[in-house]
Amino acid sequence: MSLIPATILTGFLGSGKTTLLKRVLSEAHGQKIAVVENEFGEENIDNEILVADTQENIIQMSNGCICCTIRDDLRATLADLAQKKRKGELDFERVVIETTGLADPGPVAQTFFMDDEVAEQYLLDSILTLVDAKHSAQQLNDRQEARRQVGFADQLFISKADLVGQDEVDALIHRLKHMNPRAPVRTVHFGEVSIKDVFDLRGFNLNAKLDIDPEFLTANGHDHGHDHDHHHHDHEHGEHCSHPSHQHGHAHGHHHHHDDDVKSFVYRATRPFNPAKLEDFLGAVVQVYGPRMLRYKGVLDMQGTDRKVIFQGVHQLMGSDLGPPWKDGEVRESKMVFIGIDLPKDILTQGLDQALS
Repeated sequence: MSLIPATILTGFLGSGKTTLLKRVLSEAHGQKIAVVENEFGEENIDNEILVADTQENIIQMSNGCICCTIRDDLRATLADLAQKKRKGELDFERVVIETTGLADPGPVAQTFFMDDEVAEQYLLDSILTLVDAKHSAQQLNDRQEARRQVGFADQLFISKADLVGQDEVDALIHRLKHMNPRAPVRTVHFGEVSIKDVFDLRGFNLNAKLDIDPEFLTANGHDHGHDHDHHHHDHEHGEHCSHPSHQHGHAHGHHHHHDDDVKSFVYRATRPFNPAKLEDFLGAVVQVYGPRMLRYKGVLDMQGTDRKVIFQGVHQLMGSDLGPPWKDGEVRESKMVFIGIDLPKDILTQGLDQALS
């Protein structure tokens, strides 16, 4: 049987996860979706799209989708769903896991790599993070969990943008790009988002192309002109700014986005990597910094192969895969992006440099 694609939906309380889910579940896309809820929170999926509560924790929905709560742990719930699908007791094509508003998506994502039973039956398609335009400046300032959710995302959706001015939306997008340059950012209204923007994004596939916002990669962001020389206006808050946002009012929510502890940086090299040296260095790095490394991904030029090596990881778990061959005349350049909490850029850069052949 082919693998069941899974999507993790995360986002802060009130960011509209349930609205988006309802929209996805009620859209006439002809797909049968299993929704796994980490908890039925305040705004659980309304009964209008649920049919009567059946035995145990799985509820059949009126449009043929199913919904279940995590009864023991995620691993057991996923294994249970896959088993019922195999036996023909349940009919669904994909799974969406909605995490609680304060959850760190890391352990949820790791379940798909660490547990053989899950890994053999599911393909983690992507992590989607919903960001509420109205409250996110304050949430990102005050809550590390919110910043972590941004760092983990393969795709960021901004909800409630109609409640704030365009300049606030622009400032938020700018801030999100600094934290996570590899996730496209899209504004959605009332959960109106086309199903093709949500599923089969292949954000986690190792053979996926490495998407990093091209504008982020131009040395000083020419496309963006003056925006990238904005460091000067951050210094007034500087170190002494203890950052709960209400001190500065909402208007400057974005002024201190350089204080965000979730940051990204890109490493590039035009000499090939020595595979053994690189493996030793990365192994050592994840031992020390793993908990602070949210997502990292790269396309590498490795000695000894004419194919691109695609590599990615979540926290301490990493994997690599052979990608397509380097084309004739293509510049063989390694590109890696690291997203994490206060990662030591200089140590990583130096170690990677030393792993080149």
